[in-house]
Amino acid sequence: MITIVLATRNAHKAAEIRQMLPGNIRLLSQVDFPNAPSVVEDAETFAANAAKKAEGLAYWLAAHSHTASTDGLFFILADDSGLEVDALGGAPGVHSARFAAADATGTANASDAANNAKLLRLLASVPPEKRTARFRCVLALAVRDKPTLTFDGNCEGRIALSARGAGGFGYDPLFIPDGFTQSFSEIGESVKNKISHRARALAQLRRFLDSLA
Repeated sequence: MITIVLATRNAHKAAEIRQMLPGNIRLLSQVDFPNAPSVVEDAETFAANAAKKAEGLAYWLAAHSHTASTDGLFFILADDSGLEVDALGGAPGVHSARFAAADATGTANASDAANNAKLLRLLASVPPEKRTARFRCVLALAVRDKPTLTFDGNCEGRIALSARGAGGFGYDPLFIPDGFTQSFSEIGESVKNKISHRARALAQLRRFLDSLA
């Protein structure tokens, strides 16, 4: 049995990961460990932030939890992901969740609506052909007594002129993936979970987990 603890309290993110991982994995999240501290995501790259979250929770669980980590393989999985817009020099990048916050480099996230509104405002004068962007995801897998592993995935696309669709979360209403005319919010979970940045990173993770069988 493989047990994976997701280093997140983000219900949307946890739900996506649950849907895309094999059913034979025991999957927990940080919600199952309410006393576990949150990690400040102050690194300059997605990979460094993901590793910091995975390793931080791994250390805490080793010291404070009696989870049956010896019954099979036991991993901590963290995700750091965000939107990179070419016309903004790659912003919001690692600051995606707090893009519209008073201090975008701090720890307090802004609402999805505020982040989307700021992005549209900054791109108001940018023509459609210049609104290229990508979602980027890095997964960090903390393995006891071994170096942390990382798996990454990108999804290229462009930013719409206005929000479209009611599904998804984050910047989904604004992001139109290459090869589509609909936003992530409009195409639905079944399609998004096959082509998204997170899906591509998780595909690499699944290949690694399959190699352990």
